[in-house]
Amino acid sequence: MGAGHHHGPSVGEAEQSLDFRKKLWIAFGLTAVIVLVQFVGTIVTGSLALLTDTVHALTDASGLLVALIAATLMHKPPTSRRTWGFRRIEVIAALGQASLLLVIGVYAAIEGIRRLVSPPEVPAMELLVFGVLGLSANVIALAVLASSRGANLNMRAAFLEVLNDALGSLGVIVAAVIMASTGFLQADAIASLFIVALIVPRAYTLLRETLSVLMEFTPKGLDLDEVRRHIMELDHVLDVHDLHASTVATGLPVLTAHIVVQDECFTSGHVAEQLRAVQQCVSEHFEVAIHHSTFQIETADIAAAEPAVLKHP
Repeated sequence: MGAGHHHGPSVGEAEQSLDFRKKLWIAFGLTAVIVLVQFVGTIVTGSLALLTDTVHALTDASGLLVALIAATLMHKPPTSRRTWGFRRIEVIAALGQASLLLVIGVYAAIEGIRRLVSPPEVPAMELLVFGVLGLSANVIALAVLASSRGANLNMRAAFLEVLNDALGSLGVIVAAVIMASTGFLQADAIASLFIVALIVPRAYTLLRETLSVLMEFTPKGLDLDEVRRHIMELDHVLDVHDLHASTVATGLPVLTAHIVVQDECFTSGHVAEQLRAVQQCVSEHFEVAIHHSTFQIETADIAAAEPAVLKHP
């Protein structure tokens, strides 16, 4: 006997999501403009800091686009061919973002160190103009997203994308001011290394998290040994095996298990009550609440007859 359930959005949540999409469209449009402006600025000035921040902004724009796609598709019903819909597209896109950030981060670090030794001439005033334009667009995008940044993980990630890019633009501005006022050309390289320090740890974390999802590792914050102990403490439970937990997409952890109960549970009609107890256990007692779970309730004889390769902790 098994069961699973999934909580879909209410009408109010769906309407709220439409509001989020409007804000995300504005933020994405502004960030896309930043990418274009800074790309032109990179060609005009030859600034390594501006190049690094341009790629940073490009990654942020793609992150906002993923947030838009997720906000649009998360309410699209699954089909028999796509049982989870397109929820995992955000993970695939995040893997691409992380890879791009790491490649650019390594390049910018090597080039930044080289320019510390032999700095090229960079037109400070032009660099300042492009930096101010980028920061201005970032501030507007932050203002648009600020009121909804705590609504869900998707909106929080979008807000942090723009905030991080704003810090990069600020670094470009500081470098331009220093070069214009002191003639210290190494400021451009130092600013690029500052931006690298912002994006590489983020890229590493993003890469680790996406690979964890794709490898179907246990969701962060969920201790399966503790889950097993809690289930074993329920009345009439004899054993728990084939316990699996993974993450389909952001905010969608899933869990499955085979639960061995006493034979009389089936004759007394207690199985349904047992199933509700297990579902309540995994949805309420842990740091990561599991609202989509599937359990196979079985007798000891059925468990003993299962292939040994399937019966693992």
